[in-house]
Amino acid sequence: MEFMSAIDFDSVTFSYGGPNVLENATFSIAAGDFVSIVGPNGGGKTTLLKLMLGLLTPKIGTVRLFDQSPKHQRRRVGYTPQFLSVDFAFPLTVLDVVLMGRIQTGWKFLWYGLDDRLAAVNALRVLQLDDYRNAPFRTLSGGQRQRVLIARALCGKPDILLLDEPTNNIDAVSEEILFETLTELNKTMTIALVSHDIGFVTQCVRNVICVNRTVAVHPTSALNGQTIRELYGQHDLHMIHHCCENC
Repeated sequence: MEFMSAIDFDSVTFSYGGPNVLENATFSIAAGDFVSIVGPNGGGKTTLLKLMLGLLTPKIGTVRLFDQSPKHQRRRVGYTPQFLSVDFAFPLTVLDVVLMGRIQTGWKFLWYGLDDRLAAVNALRVLQLDDYRNAPFRTLSGGQRQRVLIARALCGKPDILLLDEPTNNIDAVSEEILFETLTELNKTMTIALVSHDIGFVTQCVRNVICVNRTVAVHPTSALNGQTIRELYGQHDLHMIHHCCENC
């Protein structure tokens, strides 16, 4: 079976004007893979996502999505940020938020068509939130809001889904729904997520991208206590003790 690459980094180095945040990152994510990006705070995880999105440009090296520049493939990528800046005094409904995923660069119209609304409703159904479509976004729990943001990313029908810390501040029930949903979505798209939750990672993904200025890729089965200690250092062991007990 021919290998098809969804995301390629070739000798990528990046800095924000100071020391390098990433150095000589070379790796590929196969189409249809499910990977997690892990590493300590400040190690370069979110920077890696922004390079994939084309929001940042490498200082050295190249990033390719389906063998093209990320800027030319943005419509094929869905993105869920770690935080959403929302004025909760503004009366946004859940459907309003999800429909934002249909906004495209260069839009000249200020309304959504039937296809847009159908795509939004279907995305909410996939995330088990169709009963909340008319609810004010501000009234939802943290886990529900996170799932709405994923629905927004799905609304554009992407081939690649990128998520930044999707398990932050969500309860166990929402995490289980998220796990089941992402596993199902992975049947039709490539998924890469940033996560500190190693327990979630070991349940969910097939490969792990370890980022701490440099980048190394491991199959999930190779992620053990020693690998994690080398990545995070002794001071961050409280973040991964629940995994290491079984490593």
